[in-house]
Amino acid sequence: MMSTATSVQLNKSLHELKYPISKKDLIKNAEEKGFDEKVLRILKKIPYQDYEACTDVSEAIANLK
Repeated sequence: MMSTATSVQLNKSLHELKYPISKKDLIKNAEEKGFDEKVLRILKKIPYQDYEACTDVSEAIANLK
């Protein structure tokens, strides 16, 4: 599971991105912004789709098994 620190960093980082965004662009932007490796691994597991807002990304992460 994600640590609280990772979760906080992830939420802060997701708010910096421009939406809507595809998974591919989400990962590309995350890498360019130097997101933590744990965060990148989590983002790579979410479904391929367009995300309308950071809350949609957070939801997709919450639904990961």
